[in-house]
Amino acid sequence: MEFLNAYGLFLAEVITLLLALFVALMMIAGMRQQRRSEPGGQLQVKHLNDALEQITKSLQQAMLSDEAQKAAVKAEKKAAKAKIKAEKRALKSEAKAVAEPKAEKESTNPGKIFVLNFEGDVEASGVDSLREEITAILSVAEATDEVVVRLESPGGVVHGYGLAASQLKRITDHGISLTVAVDKVAASGGYMMACIADTIIAAPFAVLGSIGVVAQMPNFHRFLQKQSVDVELHTAGEHKRTLTLFGENTDEGRAKFKSELEDVHQLFKAFVSENRPSVEIDQVSTGEAWYGSRALEMGLIDRIQTSDEYLIESMKDRAAYAISYDVPESRVEKLIKRFAQLSGRLPGRERLLARHNL
Repeated sequence: MEFLNAYGLFLAEVITLLLALFVALMMIAGMRQQRRSEPGGQLQVKHLNDALEQITKSLQQAMLSDEAQKAAVKAEKKAAKAKIKAEKRALKSEAKAVAEPKAEKESTNPGKIFVLNFEGDVEASGVDSLREEITAILSVAEATDEVVVRLESPGGVVHGYGLAASQLKRITDHGISLTVAVDKVAASGGYMMACIADTIIAAPFAVLGSIGVVAQMPNFHRFLQKQSVDVELHTAGEHKRTLTLFGENTDEGRAKFKSELEDVHQLFKAFVSENRPSVEIDQVSTGEAWYGSRALEMGLIDRIQTSDEYLIESMKDRAAYAISYDVPESRVEKLIKRFAQLSGRLPGRERLLARHNL
């Protein structure tokens, strides 16, 4: 009996800890919501061609002798002057091109590449920055340009990833080419985002697919009964609450909850089919995930290639710009965000206290 009392006390402490963590997460979510309405984010733009050129020069100079380095510095200064002159000529040409017909300008314009990075957590909280980045790009993008999204996400809540996918849809709706590159994982909600793209590339061992829906939660009703603790749950509406943490769950509630999961799954399948009609949806919508080479065979991606290889190859004849919208975060927010990212990488991608997750 003493053991059972000690064990019951331990479980009560665990429940209290979980509730405290849940309250903390809700407080942080409220802080984030308040921060969204406040200005303070800053758009960052990085010229990737210049960054690559600088890396190449640094490595080349490190391998030269002292005399060769001096000669290289002189040659670099001379090249810099020539570059300035070329840029001035280019500005004059651009001013002249303003008067040219649009079709003629597009035929000679190789287009630019805008690069975005999206690392998804359970809530897909990165969508707040993603929407700002896409809005900025669409304000300047032309028909010949391309957006490349380096996507990493094991999935998460339905509404979060549904919104993130809708943000990517804005790009294709504006007639701008969209490429999604997956180096590690784009599963479940992550793949919901990826399937929007005109082209999906992935590393050989990147994880893709997992077109399914999962939900789980503990139930403490029997434990509380043994402790003579009653939980009253009052609802208005037949299916306002199907399964609960502390109340007594019924077979009817379980059946309704399962039907909701099935409904979300059907919506998910229809979404993938609409955006990748060549995929055999019944074959790939079992909830399984596949590595890159297998995903290619299943039609989930278009080719095997890392994002680095794709961008370096593309930058040979086009300018590439990395775009990011950064919002300052407090230490507490960073800690919670890190916790959310780690929880999103748990085996099976199952979420405690979650309702429906992709």
